[in-house]
Amino acid sequence: MKGVPRKQAREQAEELLDKVGLRDKMFSYPAELSGGQKQRLGIARALGMKPKLILFDEPTSALDPELIGEVLRIMKDLAKEGMTMLVVTHEMGFAQAVSNEIIFIEHGRIIEQGPPEQFSDPVHERTRQFLHKIEEQ
Repeated sequence: MKGVPRKQAREQAEELLDKVGLRDKMFSYPAELSGGQKQRLGIARALGMKPKLILFDEPTSALDPELIGEVLRIMKDLAKEGMTMLVVTHEMGFAQAVSNEIIFIEHGRIIEQGPPEQFSDPVHERTRQFLHKIEEQ
């Protein structure tokens, strides 16, 4: 945390590690962390910059189901706290639970856009097809 006195930086780091459930890993090396722990550490690092917006690009890809839950829990907490997030995800249940608006994009084109409730009964057939395939997995 550039420009912050060492003691204050350490306190902030400890607070952020607590927030993402990694206080016990404070002195661990990256190679000693699981994929989910690395994702949560990345969130803590981003929060250390005190952003107004955080961008997430498939934050749960390549994680096993247990680790996916850990990362999504942190993101849900951030949403409850009012953090603005732009999230690219296939986790539609998560998107519907925490979003103000969902945009379904395919090949760089917006297919459907609206409030989360709209995606329970999408307007466009392509959106329905996508959601049906996601539900099958």
